[in-house]
Amino acid sequence: MLSLNTTFDELKLSGIRRFAAMAKETPGCISLTLGEPDADTSDEVKAEVPADLAAGFTHYPPNNGYDFVRNALSEHMASFGKYYAPQEIILTCGATEALFVALASVLNPGDEVIVPTPAFTLYESIITINRATPVLVDTSDAGFQITDEMLESAASQHTKAIVITSPNNPTGCILNGESLAAVARFAKERDVFVICDDVYGQLVYEEGYKSFAAEYPQLRDRVIVCDSFSKPYAMTGWRLGWVAADEFLSSQMAKVHQYMVSSVPAFVQHAAVRALEKDVAPAREVYSARRDVVLRRLDEMGLETVRPEGAFYALPSIREFGMSSEEFCTRLIKEARVALVPGVFFGAEGFVRLSYCCSMENIVQGLDRLEGFVGKLRA
Repeated sequence: MLSLNTTFDELKLSGIRRFAAMAKETPGCISLTLGEPDADTSDEVKAEVPADLAAGFTHYPPNNGYDFVRNALSEHMASFGKYYAPQEIILTCGATEALFVALASVLNPGDEVIVPTPAFTLYESIITINRATPVLVDTSDAGFQITDEMLESAASQHTKAIVITSPNNPTGCILNGESLAAVARFAKERDVFVICDDVYGQLVYEEGYKSFAAEYPQLRDRVIVCDSFSKPYAMTGWRLGWVAADEFLSSQMAKVHQYMVSSVPAFVQHAAVRALEKDVAPAREVYSARRDVVLRRLDEMGLETVRPEGAFYALPSIREFGMSSEEFCTRLIKEARVALVPGVFFGAEGFVRLSYCCSMENIVQGLDRLEGFVGKLRA
């Protein structure tokens, strides 16, 4: 009898997408589900594509990206205190591929990877596909921060890496200095890799943000940085990202990248450079204003929420209602015509994720409907 790769039997299609589809199928429903900026890619960036097509950028590019884009990425990272030479950077098909390349390059069957939760479900899936084991560490009782005790309790002789995201999806929280120090101690003492998902690093609303790679350059031999054009530059559909690491790591990652996708399309690479020249501050200000509205309204509703300091998500608690996050969100769509994402999909049962990267009008109307639904539940 024919058989398939049994590793995929453990995986499910995205629950986030499922609830976004439910919202789309419900007439008049306001969706606060997907983490996709409502703005379009800037005209200046888009204009680079027809120019490149006219100039003949229709042939195979270098596998890791043209020199001009890798040079630009090296300069861009250096401006944030992350120093990687162009040859240590690979242009990827979004941060999704960057993360897959990073994890596939270091994992062997039977390895374990610590994933502090709440976390984006992609990490767990990639780890599983690579026949390693995700070890989920709940941070909800510590204000979504990481402690030495958490890491030590999750560690074993099979621990190979830890994945960190700051700002975080789905909480919007930033790992503080103590959390970063705990990760650094753990990485050094246990001799493990640190996979840094920095896709929201430019969308920070508070002072004092520090990325792990910038804060601990002495650990660059075990740090892999994954990043993306999608969130800061409103380029989700372009599928453009990059991964950077010390050359002994990047040379291995280049093999995974080459055999997965060969290369990123040639005619979008000048657009990537042009995007890096754009000022993200206006978008950051828009998201910050939306965040303030969301936090004020959630507070008025009595929904406990840890203050997000970056990204464009809030993760209010719904524990008081005594139902699963899936039941809460399903009823919310059916009874109030507003869609959120169940926290269970991020390893955060008892919470729901609200995305505020849509219009202020939709945010306000969605919050009005959420308030009415919560009121009925309490009544």
